[in-house]
Amino acid sequence: MNTAERAGHEVTGAARRAARSRALDVATRVGLACRGVLYALVGVVAVQIGLGDSSQEADKAGAISTVAGLPYGAVLLWIMTAGFVALALWQASEAVFGGGKAIERVEAVARVAVYVLVVVTLLSMLTSGKASSDDEKSRDVTGALLGLPGGPLVVGAIALALIVLGAYWVRQGLTKGFREELDLGRMSPRARTAMDRLGTGGYVARGAVAALAGILVGQAAITFDPDKAGGIDAALRRFADTPAGPWLLVVVALGLLLFAAYCFGESRWRRT
Repeated sequence: MNTAERAGHEVTGAARRAARSRALDVATRVGLACRGVLYALVGVVAVQIGLGDSSQEADKAGAISTVAGLPYGAVLLWIMTAGFVALALWQASEAVFGGGKAIERVEAVARVAVYVLVVVTLLSMLTSGKASSDDEKSRDVTGALLGLPGGPLVVGAIALALIVLGAYWVRQGLTKGFREELDLGRMSPRARTAMDRLGTGGYVARGAVAALAGILVGQAAITFDPDKAGGIDAALRRFADTPAGPWLLVVVALGLLLFAAYCFGESRWRRT
């Protein structure tokens, strides 16, 4: 083995040790709990929208704005920033060093992108006191992509990826595939039962929102209109426009609250 190869192995080994360090493990679990906070706030606002109050936005930016308005909000936002940075680093290590299936590595890469966007939103709130909504970001990115050669095909591929991801999450919920991510040996029978119920409802609701967001992006690709695209807030509001009416939105919102509770349990029992 030459010097360059030896140096590469040493760097890789150091990166793996850092990814498995106790400090990163603790920060990652804090990040999982922070993710639960965001989903809880989104779920609460979504319930309010379903019941007739549409004055707030049910997305991560809206949730972060809510946290910023709390006592010691800036401190909480810095803690959340550290937590989501840890989540991004953890998922990056899973994508690079993880020995899972190809779809698991792809999901890890997608999670890195999501967590980085949350970190950017948190930093924007901390530095400028405001953050762009998920709908606005989605429309801006969609508009930029549509302006590129072959843009509609790229946007269409992203839409299909979101729909597939949503279907995958629904399947994870219905088949309880999320159990593979939990350290079941450390859980009591009561805890396993509770996490099964929370994970099933939470993943199905989360998958439904992702799939509908993908459909909105697909409409933007077909019509060449970025205003058709949207994030979590637009997808949730679209549920209220179905024949089932606002009550379907309330049901999905309650599912997001279940996922928030699952995140809190995950912060304790997740395999990291």
